[in-house]
Amino acid sequence: MTLRMKLGRWALALGGFAASLAAAQTLPGTSIRDHDRNAEIVLDAGRIEVLDRQNQAIATGNVAVKQGNLDLDASRVRVFYDTVGGDVQVDRLDADGDVRIATPAENARSARAIYDVDSAQITMLGGVVLERGTDVLRGERLMIDLASGRSTFDAAVNAETGQPGRVTGRFTPSTRERE
Repeated sequence: MTLRMKLGRWALALGGFAASLAAAQTLPGTSIRDHDRNAEIVLDAGRIEVLDRQNQAIATGNVAVKQGNLDLDASRVRVFYDTVGGDVQVDRLDADGDVRIATPAENARSARAIYDVDSAQITMLGGVVLERGTDVLRGERLMIDLASGRSTFDAAVNAETGQPGRVTGRFTPSTRERE
């Protein structure tokens, strides 16, 4: 299944749209539980360059992408798409530079992220920090399955020793009274 991204305004603005990692820990329920994968993808950027022959668009300059309750911000986002019947269908978004993915419940930061729209998978890479309230997890790679709501955090392998790294976390116990 492919999500559609309306590029009509882009087309007018552009003059027409010719236009292994170790120490894995599974964290059920920490990813986006109620994400609407069928919601429209809206992109806002300082500049968009369309590479029509390659079915790509490159957005730069404080790029903001929104799909339902999911926000993705980055310095640059490369959009891979197909054109079907005049509509643009987004296949993948590759984000680079100060990437932030946020939902009402969570905030994650990394150096890079790949959102495979067709398979509903987000992979965040490079110094990943996931925050949910006062809880914080840190690792090298975070894989989020939007369909199941399951996330997996991996740590990097130490380049010097070849030893597996660690995923670290800090969790705050509930202050509510226990029965």
